[in-house]
Amino acid sequence: MMKTILIVEDEEILREISKDYFLNEGYKVLEAADGKLALALFQDHEVDLIVLDIMLPELDGWSVCRRIRKSSNVPIIMLTARVDEDDTLLGFELGADDYVTKPYSPPVLLARAKRLLESRSKSSKPSQPKDSLFINDINVHFPSRTVTINGARVNFTHTEFEILTYLMENQGIVITREQLITKVWGYAYIGDERTVNTHIRNLRTKLGDKATMIVTIVRTGYKFEAQA
Repeated sequence: MMKTILIVEDEEILREISKDYFLNEGYKVLEAADGKLALALFQDHEVDLIVLDIMLPELDGWSVCRRIRKSSNVPIIMLTARVDEDDTLLGFELGADDYVTKPYSPPVLLARAKRLLESRSKSSKPSQPKDSLFINDINVHFPSRTVTINGARVNFTHTEFEILTYLMENQGIVITREQLITKVWGYAYIGDERTVNTHIRNLRTKLGDKATMIVTIVRTGYKFEAQA
């Protein structure tokens, strides 16, 4: 089935160039030049991935991302002309899955979008015989990509879901930050490893009383430990 990409970018030339690359790869493309239109299109259409600029008229990218994350874990790639590392971390805290800094290469943007979509598709069709994972009242259902904790459903972003399930599937094994980056992002991520720490912090917040099951291994990475 044809995937739909929502490109939210107020610079018309950049938006058109990015759109052409996605169209040439067989994707359907929706366009928005401001944040309010982006939300309206998202509500009215089935969107598989969003390319979201930060600096937008009407409603900025931070606000758009925050509102979408209240109801959806659709993959989001944020675009920014600013190189402040704290901006990148804020984007991840709000639920972005990836980040591309302007000026960017459209083929690179396309490659990252493909990786997110392929990762989402593969994880919805687990290779293991069972389609769920249950540890200490954390129940993961892979086909629907849903997680319930103590019987209540909790919404995780695409990246948070990938990190959580990877740690759970390797229960008791120390996973380095480098391993997480390779597994979840699928390429040599250019940036600070604090990005991983930010996602882990988000995960712990959403896990509530299960947060202690993600154990920090100093100067190494993380380990998922079942509660006694």
